[in-house]
Amino acid sequence: MTPTCPACHTRPRRPGQYLCGPDWAQLPTAARRALSARGDRGKAMARLRELHHQLAAGTPLANIQITL
Repeated sequence: MTPTCPACHTRPRRPGQYLCGPDWAQLPTAARRALSARGDRGKAMARLRELHHQLAAGTPLANIQITL
């Protein structure tokens, strides 16, 4: 089963991706860069939680900021 995008809840996303392609493209460059950063797994999970928290709060994709 292919997971759906947590932003639009309609389009599929590939395993290992945070969002579907069209929604990923709407994120600010800084947010995409932060979410793509390699390294500490704990920090990566914190960034993912930050993304999901902002999505749940209804933050527009273009306004999402990943600060961790």
